[in-house]
Amino acid sequence: MAAHNEAAELRVPRVGVGVLIFRGRKVLVGKRIGQNGGGTWALPGGHLEFGETWEECAIREVEEETGLSIHKLRFESVTNSIRLHDQKPSHYITIFMRGKEDKEDQTALLLEKDKCEGWHWIEWGQIPDPIFHPLAVLLESGYSPEIAD
Repeated sequence: MAAHNEAAELRVPRVGVGVLIFRGRKVLVGKRIGQNGGGTWALPGGHLEFGETWEECAIREVEEETGLSIHKLRFESVTNSIRLHDQKPSHYITIFMRGKEDKEDQTALLLEKDKCEGWHWIEWGQIPDPIFHPLAVLLESGYSPEIAD
């Protein structure tokens, strides 16, 4: 029984960072591949590394996944995604940051082909189902971006 309690104590929430990048009313999303949300539509982003700021994480993840350079990072929202009844239970705190492209009309490259099928600019509110759980929680919260920056 002690081993079971130790395993339960080791389960802690993870911290993810999702990045909202807009072109007019369109937001950059990709279709995920893999066990964590495979087949769902998500923003660029990933896990916050130890000692990293939210801004640093957002810039790093966007560049690693898409090759895009972004700046003017700002906090937009946070979600608490608890999935205890999934095959692999999880608990994520997702910090949503918003950034602007350094240069207009950069091409979003597919740099992590094992994690994403491709990047698309999709009208906000028209992101197809299924949507990656943290982003779905953000949408369900009523979050609506101010598009005119």
